[in-house]
Order: sequence, then structure tokens, then C-alpha cells
Amino acid sequence: MVRRHISTGLIALAAFGAAQAPAFAGGIERGGYNVDLLFDPSQFAIESTATFVMPQRKLKNVQDTFAGDGPLNLLGYSDSANDSENYWSPRIGAKAGYNGFDCMFDYSQPYGAHSKPGANWAGANQNVETKINSDNYALTCSYKFDAGPGQLRLIGGGNYLSMDGFKERLVVAPQLFAPFPASGIGRLDLEGDGWGWRAGVAYEIPEYAFRASLMYYSEVKLKDVTGTVDLTQVPGFLPVPGAGTVIPVSGSTAMPDAIELKVQSGIAPDWLAFGSVKWTDWSQLQRIPFFSAGGAEVTALDLGYRDGWTVSGGIGHKFNEEWSGAASVTWDRGTSQGFGTLTDTWTFGAGVSYSPNKNVEIRLAGVIGILTSGESGAVTIDGVAAGDEATYKFGNDIVTALNTSLKVKF
Repeated sequence: MVRRHISTGLIALAAFGAAQAPAFAGGIERGGYNVDLLFDPSQFAIESTATFVMPQRKLKNVQDTFAGDGPLNLLGYSDSANDSENYWSPRIGAKAGYNGFDCMFDYSQPYGAHSKPGANWAGANQNVETKINSDNYALTCSYKFDAGPGQLRLIGGGNYLSMDGFKERLVVAPQLFAPFPASGIGRLDLEGDGWGWRAGVAYEIPEYAFRASLMYYSEVKLKDVTGTVDLTQVPGFLPVPGAGTVIPVSGSTAMPDAIELKVQSGIAPDWLAFGSVKWTDWSQLQRIPFFSAGGAEVTALDLGYRDGWTVSGGIGHKFNEEWSGAASVTWDRGTSQGFGTLTDTWTFGAGVSYSPNKNVEIRLAGVIGILTSGESGAVTIDGVAAGDEATYKFGNDIVTALNTSLKVKF
């Protein structure tokens, strides 16, 4: 039998290794959603996980293609920039089980983005800095019962998602109105929240350390996204609508739904294989307009995404009763379509699990990946031109990450 040779630490490590993929996924996904703690066989378990991601996306051959706000190349703005910023992706959860019922509560930051090429590159009229934050609180429960040689588990729950962020871009180059003391940068601040749900099914055969799970995560409608467009750094005497003022704006959008299939199984004494496939409906995020109280469009977020696919697979091995290891490879299909830097990503991860006793698991993993090359330029999104402020290229760049996790169970 395979089960007698595979520790629960190795099974957890397989899920831990596969879980690194969302930190690099397309769109604005970071930690994504995860219900793996629900499957822990302990009656009570608490787990905290933190991933520190270090992307190194570099933009080059930047050309300002809209001279109306100032010919930035001619004004001496740089034709290259470092676009990405490091970030943390945390998660904490607690699970309790009794007589076939299991429930878990978790906090995570499933979505986020931070791009900061700065105000001195030739594409500053497209982006100076963009940052998106999220906080997600979820309750997920399941009931399992005997079915054939294993157990069938029915899963359901709900989540509350809160998001906020800002985008700054150069509206008018300050060289055009010098010596007037202003930066020429406009800023969009936004916040919104909404509710979602999740449902799924899993089948487990503990004797063979086998588990297959299929989860659906609903979209989260952010119906009342509100904020401001701050143009106080654009002198009021310039022919720019709203220059010198702060304009309240509102709009609506939704974070996408997703379907994820995960499978793991013992394949030999002390060996476990695992894999996952995930689809995310990022294509619903195209152009998000924001309107003034009078109903006039003030600005918009141009995304133009396509659907995301993430495929991951790996293998784990138990060295002894205390130590296990796992390695994985992940491919994520880029969501950008000629505008932006979200191209295909390949990542390779390896991790170890240490269990000094039956109540504690400590896990550490490292990941290295390739952000594939591409270019960005003018496109049409929902019939409106986008990305026409600048063109640029980027090569194959490196992304690295460190992940730590602590689980206490009893």
C-alpha cells in the first residue's frame, strides 16, 4: 500500500508546491483563492503562509507616440524603465472538523499589482505608478461521506472582497508650463467591495494518498467603485478638462470567476505526484470607464485582457519521518494582447517540509521563473484606442520568490 509510506506532511507539501503558481499568474492575480487547508485530516489546524515575490520586468526602446502632452523623448525622458516592484502575498487560515463536517476561515490578498516605472521615462503619459490592493475574507465548509473505495466531499462557501488602488500618469509635461510649480501628474484613486461564493467537489482515497478536487469561484461584482481624479498638479490655465481640481468619479466592474482542477496521488512508496489546471475569466476585464456625477466620462482603466490558463505539475518525496521535499513546474498564459507586459510565465519551484512532531509543520520553498518577452503598443479596446501614448519592448526577464509556511494542528 502507498499510504503507509506517505506522510501527511508530504501531501501538504505537494499542495504547498503547487500553490506557488498564482503568485505569478496573469491579470492582477497574486495569491488567488485556495481551500487546501480544508482537507487537513486533523480536527483543528491553523496555517499561515507568506510569499515574497521579486519580479524584474524592464522596459526598453520606449517611444512617446503622443506629443500633445509634451514630446517626452525630445525633452530628455529615458527610453528605458524598471516597471515592477517587489511584493508580499500573505494568507492565514483556521480549520475545524467534526464527524464528516469541515469548515475553514481564511484571510488572503488574492489580487494586486504594483507597477512603478516613474515620472522620468518616455512612457510617463501612460503610467507613472499603478498600485492595486485587495483583502479577502472567506468561509468555506464541506461534508464528506463514504462512496466506493474512498470518500466524496461536497464543498461550498462565500467570501467578501475589498479592493482599493490608484494610478498616476503624466497629463502634461512640466517643461511646457515652467516655471509654474506643478508636476503635471494626474492621479486616479478608487475603492470598491463585493461578495462572492464558491462551490466544489472532491474525491479522496486515503489508502493511495489520492485526491481530486474541482472548485468553482464566482465573480465578485464591485458595483459601487468610487474615487477621485486629482488634477491639482495640472495648472488650471491649461486647456485640460478639470485642470486644477479634484473630480469625484464612480464606475463598476467585477473580479473574474475561475475554475480549478487539482489532482494528487501516491505513485510509489514515499513518492507523490500532483498537478493542477486553472482557468480564469480575465477577458471580462477590458475597458473600465469612470464617470463624474453629471454622467460624463472622466477617465478609464484600459486592460484588454484575455482569459488566463495556469497549468502546474510536480512530484514530492518523503526522505524520513521529519523531512519531505517537492519540486514543481508551472506555465501561465499571459493575459496581455499587444498592450501591457503580462506575457507567458514559466516558473520552477522546490521546497522542503520539516515536521519535528505530529503537531507542527514548517515549510520553505524557492521559485525562479521567466517572464517571456514581448512589446506593447496601440490597440483598440471596446472600440476605443488604448496604449497609443507610448510603445516599448521587453525581453525575457527573471522573477524569483521565497515562500514560508507554518501549520499547527491538533
